[in-house]
Amino acid sequence: MIDKYPLSRAEVIDLMRQKGVNPTQQRVEIAQVLFSEPQHVSAEQVMSLVNKQRAIVSKATVYNTLGLFARKGLVREVIVDPTKVFYDPTTAPHHHFYNIDTGELWDVEQNSLMLGDLPPLPEGTKAEGIDVVIRVSNSAVTP
Repeated sequence: MIDKYPLSRAEVIDLMRQKGVNPTQQRVEIAQVLFSEPQHVSAEQVMSLVNKQRAIVSKATVYNTLGLFARKGLVREVIVDPTKVFYDPTTAPHHHFYNIDTGELWDVEQNSLMLGDLPPLPEGTKAEGIDVVIRVSNSAVTP
């Protein structure tokens, strides 16, 4: 888990190596954007930030790298709906609020949400984790 931001280039490379990711130039550029602050960013936002601040990377490279980072545990994928995925550098277990009006995503501490027992799992499986996304809107409630 990351406990300070931003990570230096050397820290990013070290973290990538710890997770078994080969630190190519483009991967390091993408990781430096992700680990610049605690944030939730889409692939499009990552591509825009990398291309604005650093080197030029293709859309395919960004998507492939983010997928690799998620598989290796460098970031968490937060799927808020079938068409919208955020990447979160905070990998410790936690949940999220998602504002459907603004597109904002923010953290909810894991222990602030109490869940009951899980239903019986399908035979031959084990629970790997629980990710809760609480969708909210700016709509006012009228009595």
